[in-house]
Amino acid sequence: MSRLDDVRAAAQLLEGVADRTPVQLSRALSHLVGADVWLKCENLQRAGSFKLRGAYVRMARLSPEEQARGVVAASAGNHAQGVALAARILGITAVVYMPADAALPKIAATRDYGAHVELVGASVDEALIHARQYAERTGAILIHPFDHEDVVAGQGTIALEIVEQVPDVATVVVQIGGGGLAAGVVATLAELRPEVRVIGVQAARAASYPGSLAAGHPIPAPELRTMADGMAVGTPGVVPFGILAEHHIEVRTVSEEDLSQALLLVAERAKMLVEPSGAASVAALMAGVGEVKGPVVAILSGGNIDPLVLMRVVRHGLASAGRYLQLRVRLDDTPGALAALLKDLADTGGNVMHVSHARTVGDLQLYEVAIEVQVETKGPDHCRYVVQQLKAAGYRLTDS
Repeated sequence: MSRLDDVRAAAQLLEGVADRTPVQLSRALSHLVGADVWLKCENLQRAGSFKLRGAYVRMARLSPEEQARGVVAASAGNHAQGVALAARILGITAVVYMPADAALPKIAATRDYGAHVELVGASVDEALIHARQYAERTGAILIHPFDHEDVVAGQGTIALEIVEQVPDVATVVVQIGGGGLAAGVVATLAELRPEVRVIGVQAARAASYPGSLAAGHPIPAPELRTMADGMAVGTPGVVPFGILAEHHIEVRTVSEEDLSQALLLVAERAKMLVEPSGAASVAALMAGVGEVKGPVVAILSGGNIDPLVLMRVVRHGLASAGRYLQLRVRLDDTPGALAALLKDLADTGGNVMHVSHARTVGDLQLYEVAIEVQVETKGPDHCRYVVQQLKAAGYRLTDS
């Protein structure tokens, strides 16, 4: 059986289980890229991400004896929810190991689907060690988040849908963590539509694939410090790495600023709530991938974001987009000085969000105070205007 046949068989297994997620044209991204850009909305999938596809296919293909032994998984959240939901549908007992700092809504959702959750370690890789030990100890079947042919086949069903929904697709942009999603998409398109260009995207602070592809074998990422927890995987999976290396996948990396700005654009312009890893494909397009032939399909891989993380990311995105301005102003420590500063800021059209005093900073003179102020602006040009007006008024800006 070819990989394409396997993916088509996986699609049959998923009928009535996984949703056929919609595609949505993004005019904002289309204008930026110079070609039609469609968003493949896996953030609207059951359990909030593409992970249900691979998890269900892997578990549905277990023998009755294997299913009776139960399953175990390790995940930062999306695979956890996919496994938990698939287990509930199939009537299988599931245990999921998650990093200790996993997002609370993802933990709660996994438990709500019926899985038993254990919080261990600081990363998915550490949680996976515990999951393997549990499997060896109990006989439960390990449902790996990306390193299995059945998981790759399940994720590949997304490519089948893309080809049907955007028949003339020329470019697909896809997230890469461990590589299961990208491998499924690449393997499917290689047989079904080999002319389609596939661009893989990793967070720069969790980028294991560029080094691994250069070395010719999986090697650990130099660091794992990204807001995109869904892509924070230390080492590529052997199965997906083999597929992606075979097809010479093109991999780009995006910064934390790129991710936060992309999340903000998707929320503001596409009216879609996604997590940072879910916005990575959009981040790559916004950061510029050179000339891209359209139509382009950017996969929004997941929408399971902790509201507290969302607040931080939105603030970060606004700052990166020039919508927030952080200022440090030295003032004479006299009555009315702060009121005058706030009035002058108001006159520029800036909206003061936060103010703090610092009287014990080492470089201050005896009768000076440092005012740290966060100002909401209308964009980069307005930021520059605010700074210019304050300097023209004689204010001493020491940090802007």
